[in-house]
Amino acid sequence: MDQWVGSQRAFAVKSFYKNGDSATAVQREFRRHYNLRRHARVPTCHAINTWVKNFEETGSALKKKPPGGQHTQRTPENIQAVRASIVTSPQRSARKHAAVLNLNRTTVRRILHSDLKFHPYKIQVVQELKPLDYVARQQFCEKMIEKINEDPDFVDNFLMSDEAHFHLSGYVNKQNYRYWAPENPRQFHERPLHSQKVTVWCAVSTRGVIGPYFFENERGNATTVTSERYVDMLNTFVAEQLQNFPNLHNPWFQQDGATAHTARASMVAVRQLFVNHVISRFGDIHWPPRSPDLSVCDFFLWGHLKSRVYTTRPTTILELKTRIREEIAAIPMEVFQSAMQNLRVRFEECIRLNGHHLINIVFRN
Repeated sequence: MDQWVGSQRAFAVKSFYKNGDSATAVQREFRRHYNLRRHARVPTCHAINTWVKNFEETGSALKKKPPGGQHTQRTPENIQAVRASIVTSPQRSARKHAAVLNLNRTTVRRILHSDLKFHPYKIQVVQELKPLDYVARQQFCEKMIEKINEDPDFVDNFLMSDEAHFHLSGYVNKQNYRYWAPENPRQFHERPLHSQKVTVWCAVSTRGVIGPYFFENERGNATTVTSERYVDMLNTFVAEQLQNFPNLHNPWFQQDGATAHTARASMVAVRQLFVNHVISRFGDIHWPPRSPDLSVCDFFLWGHLKSRVYTTRPTTILELKTRIREEIAAIPMEVFQSAMQNLRVRFEECIRLNGHHLINIVFRN
């Protein structure tokens, strides 16, 4: 590792926390602070992360060796105590377990990783399924597998649609939001109660995306998706955009059971565009409720877009909409094809599990 002096390491650590825990941003600040040329040597990202880790563990960016003769706390008794504590409260953080057991936080983490071979797993949040949903999901998936087997081009002529909200304020991960100082600066992170947002509609296929379409008024403000606005979108935007997809032959169209989608006027408009090929509540094939894990928009598109759109932190609604358009356009066609082809795997897994949650897909290694 590069031999940087203590003051340089301290500057890097302070810059790390000031710049959103970004080692790359630290390198830029380091170059400006020390007036280095563009290609001059700066600390590597690995070195910066190591200094930060040392600082959090020891209070110093310099790695200090423990004094000679110090005994380890990873004794059989402590290992057993940590195991018992974890088994009793598996959702409690390592820091709280350390406090309860009166052990060093680093020791507890080392016991968990090295001795017990435990790892922190995230709990997946899914929609609660009702008793009748299992049968509905299984029957839907059986019908879709039947369609795929009958027509090899079925998936290539399939559109899955949905809306999502993108808030201008994005989100703040409070676990990584810290301010290091000798005294509490008593600072707030202000976030509006009613954050500005855009409501985006898209339809995904192996041929690409129809959209984005923004539900908004004349002033460009987001509006509620009503049946009237949904019908207007279908008749003006979707009908025109379909002309740009000549390879879609008599496509099937999926929408969820939202009231705006399934109102009488909405269903009339959808049926006119996709004659006898509507997958929806009241459609030619019934879409099962509470099934985002079977929708490409939910299990792929929205999460991918939000992970990309907010990397630049848009500051205006216009910029937010521009970022959404750019990131949709940047998705390779092969990715859409892979996501749509993945539907068969999900349908088969849902059938195998009798309509229950796709546990082997959600927790796939």
